[in-house]
Amino acid sequence: MHAIAHALATDDLDRAIDLGLLLDPPLACGNCSAQCTRLIHGARETRLSALAARERFRARNARLERRARERADQRAPSTPATQTTSAPALPSAAAAALARARAKAAARHKP
Repeated sequence: MHAIAHALATDDLDRAIDLGLLLDPPLACGNCSAQCTRLIHGARETRLSALAARERFRARNARLERRARERADQRAPSTPATQTTSAPALPSAAAAALARARAKAAARHKP
């Protein structure tokens, strides 16, 4: 029995790959039957298809993660690195009104 076909029959995919399953064309022995050749070529195509699907899945996940990071960066507030306060700055008119109210309150409580 062909070594690659034997590895496939025993579900030893790693050994089949090591023996040349993924080569184009797969390594064949000198007295390989047509059935053995069909089995090996079918297994090769199936494995290559699975590897391509895995690569597409990984690329898709990387693309989705990158897009999620980009959206998060766009949503994040753009605050300068030197600003450490979390309270937003008041408009100048509101700040002036607050300062006047504080001054009045301070003047009332002075003895």
